[in-house]
Amino acid sequence: MKGIILAGGAGTRLSPASLPISKILLPIYNKPMIYYPLSVLMMAGIKDILIITNPEDDANFQKLLGDGTQWGMHFSYQIQYIKKGIADAFLLGEDFIGGEECALILGDNIFYGSGFEHLLGQVSQHVNGATVFAYETSEPERFGIVEFDAKGQAVSLEEKPAHPKSNFAVTGLYFYDNQVVQYAKQLKPSARGELEITDLNKMYLADQKLQVARLERGFAWLDTGTHETLLQAANFVHSMQLNQGIEIACPEEIALQKGFISKEQLKNYLANKPKNSYFDYVRHLV
Repeated sequence: MKGIILAGGAGTRLSPASLPISKILLPIYNKPMIYYPLSVLMMAGIKDILIITNPEDDANFQKLLGDGTQWGMHFSYQIQYIKKGIADAFLLGEDFIGGEECALILGDNIFYGSGFEHLLGQVSQHVNGATVFAYETSEPERFGIVEFDAKGQAVSLEEKPAHPKSNFAVTGLYFYDNQVVQYAKQLKPSARGELEITDLNKMYLADQKLQVARLERGFAWLDTGTHETLLQAANFVHSMQLNQGIEIACPEEIALQKGFISKEQLKNYLANKPKNSYFDYVRHLV
């Protein structure tokens, strides 16, 4: 399975903080925002990842992440010159996907909760059509919304509705079968001129090939698109790490646990890293 991180957004809602640098490179407490979606794909066992960036920050992403070999992975980069919507990621990444199954995650989404890695493993190993994740929110009008029937089956999808039919938002994490590029090629631009991910998911729903996994209570999904949510995410990560004594979204730790790299490789990687709380945590792993 291939993975895509969509990190090409302008981040206008975070201006002026996002003027000099992509919002996906802004820190969430003690690590760059992109570490969080990256860690989700890693937990799903995905090692081959395409990072879609804007032209101004492509070099910055490559400087931060390199080619992925330090974590036993492979990173490719693709510039999105024109913002055409989330579903455009599959057209930009057609050659990268190469007819395989694919997971897409938005660069400003943070997921955290007990059992999440197990759920990701189940979904990634049994992709049949499309799988999206729904999370109950108090602001449904800000997101794509999924409506369920009395049996808990998805019956409709709406993009940022003025009058939502439910409070369940579709989060920025999507798993698709090897037909996703062909579906994406059938999309028409919406009224705002974008290829909408909701329209793509509607096509799978119409073909009875859409599964929706609900993220229940006790689970955290954070969309860090505003100043307020950016601060909330940083405070959440700081609190959880302080209370539990763990690092959330630590690529080095996930790579070691997944067997992407050995302890010896991790030791070599740490040889020239600075002494600070983050890398001291990683050093304790070996």
